[in-house]
Amino acid sequence: MELGVEGQGQGGGYKKEKRPVDWAATTNYDVLTPLASGRERAFCKARGKCTSKTLTCPAQCPERKPKKNKKNKGCYIDCSSKCEVTCKFRRPNCNGYGSLCYDPRFVGGDGVMFYFHGAKGGNFAIVSDENLQINAHFIGTRPQGRTRDFTWVQALSVMFDTHTLVIGAKRVPLWRDDVDALTVSWDGESIQIPTDGEAEWRTDSSLTKRQVVLERTDDYNSVRVTVTGLVQMDIRVKPIGKEENRIHNYQIPEGDSFAHLETQFKFLDLSDSVEGILGKTYRPGYVSPVKIGVPMPMMGGEDKYQTTSLYSTLCKFCKFQRPISNSDDIDNNGEEVALSS
Repeated sequence: MELGVEGQGQGGGYKKEKRPVDWAATTNYDVLTPLASGRERAFCKARGKCTSKTLTCPAQCPERKPKKNKKNKGCYIDCSSKCEVTCKFRRPNCNGYGSLCYDPRFVGGDGVMFYFHGAKGGNFAIVSDENLQINAHFIGTRPQGRTRDFTWVQALSVMFDTHTLVIGAKRVPLWRDDVDALTVSWDGESIQIPTDGEAEWRTDSSLTKRQVVLERTDDYNSVRVTVTGLVQMDIRVKPIGKEENRIHNYQIPEGDSFAHLETQFKFLDLSDSVEGILGKTYRPGYVSPVKIGVPMPMMGGEDKYQTTSLYSTLCKFCKFQRPISNSDDIDNNGEEVALSS
């Protein structure tokens, strides 16, 4: 089941559904021994109507992480108030809560869709909280006669504890679906996500022992990122296609496909005072200032959330502080993500 929200955006209208009660509750379970048929099971521990219930994956998707997960749907176990199991591909839903796609279009934690243009070559705090900061690097172009940049998100940095995880799209002159344009680094060191077996890379935070898992969800350009207890991100690298370029009159210059990220976030431990372009929409009682019902409701705040780099934790409204005093900004001169504007 995909989440939908009320509004109008790229690709037409979409329906409204209720917001999930608690993302953290969805995965609050213990994995049990599978049935003889191979169908996996989970014992739910989240409070509510699903407490102490055992959920079993359906025959159509018997495994949470099928060996050929890039082609087969996985079993999604939800121990929140929904208390259900469903089969689905693990890809970003650009109409779902916590999504960041297109040029760039957000759907907030309140279900309201809005656009935030930022600036070509700029960096902005998407989320800034007590124990997590996520920045985005924007690429863009400004056709002759236009007063504002067209922008897209090329890279995301996820900062927590003393660590920085960066996921980005390589600059690709000519896009090919069978070539990986995804690039990932952990604390400034480039990492490669395996393409066979479990097709995942994992490590632990040295400070809090949080587990970090990056798992391919397609053969190329699609990954699920999980930082235990903080955030889950479904990310896909996409180019600007010829038809999309024509329809929106982006006037993309030759020699660059403007590969960018489509992302859907699930946050697991945000405070009530969370900041950031997307983060603030998860505050209890938050009321969006954007004009509902217009084709492109705009969200401002560039001055509040702009950072000096993709790796900086400093902005006017940023809340995150690293555990060690001398690393407000990490030296990423060796960073493998080649940022472009």
